[in-house]
Amino acid sequence: MTQTLAPIAPGLWTDEAEPRLIGGRRHADGQIVFPMPEGDAADGHDAVPLARTGTLWSWTIQSFRPKAPYNGPEAFEPFALGYVELPGEVILETRLTQTHSLTIGMPVELVFVPFDGNRATYAFRPVEAAA
Repeated sequence: MTQTLAPIAPGLWTDEAEPRLIGGRRHADGQIVFPMPEGDAADGHDAVPLARTGTLWSWTIQSFRPKAPYNGPEAFEPFALGYVELPGEVILETRLTQTHSLTIGMPVELVFVPFDGNRATYAFRPVEAAA
């Protein structure tokens, strides 16, 4: 899936036909973190593109409008948040593209969703949702 909107933060994903999130591999022990650290913290890490597919590790539904300083639409719609395990890399927190038919252990894949008029953010969706 090719995306054309700019990321919500610079250096969040690669600039390739099938973009991948960018994590950081710590020099000291090889552990991967996400996102890639910035500033002085980046000195101890090498940027590493992460897998585009993983496994849903855990999830929940945000069913109520968050407190201030939430700056979203007045007509709040529930959304799913989850932890996705990218095999051999990292478990990352992410938004999920749907709130139904989610099961722990299901395969998921990276997608990009609009954030505002000219920026995008990342999310994961069930692999079967792509079919």
